[in-house]
Amino acid sequence: MVTGIILAAGRSTRMGTSKALLIAPDGRTFVARLAETLCEGGVDAPAVVGREDDDLLRAEVETIGCGVGFVVNAGADEGGQLSSLLAGLREADRPGVRALMVVPVDAPMVTSDTVAALIATFSATGAPIVRARHRGWNGHPVIFSRAMFDELRRADPEAGARAVVRAHQGALINVDVDDPGVVGDVDTPEDYRRLFGS
Repeated sequence: MVTGIILAAGRSTRMGTSKALLIAPDGRTFVARLAETLCEGGVDAPAVVGREDDDLLRAEVETIGCGVGFVVNAGADEGGQLSSLLAGLREADRPGVRALMVVPVDAPMVTSDTVAALIATFSATGAPIVRARHRGWNGHPVIFSRAMFDELRRADPEAGARAVVRAHQGALINVDVDDPGVVGDVDTPEDYRRLFGS
């Protein structure tokens, strides 16, 4: 089984408001859209990683359904994105889990077809890392096989998961998808307006 985590423990300082709770063009919040997309694409029981004091995000996650859970990253402010990945990994690392799909909440327009394509590639190859790519640009989601879990736990907090990805360039599989959502990060109000027009 492939499980997944949505990284949503940042303070969204550049956006000025919670990115997870921004509204996508279909009327869903970013976090709801991503969680439902992961479920539709074949991810088993994904989790949203957030801060302990983010009651609004926790409440939103509780409305989503499809087995989505909320995981607290108590060290989000000090530990950065890697600390959120590791908080999610602690929850995800259970019997039967073969891999972990990771996606940040600021990539809300990823499609379920992309998620399914990544899972299919991982299932067929058992590659240590499977990553979405669009028109030559690397993006998200990224699947880390169970064989990578300990390396993620040992990763340098400054370099984060990127160091693990770089260390396995020779074995990594990029999946080219016709999905601009894999590179459509939304970090600022300008990014939001550029992508959605308002």
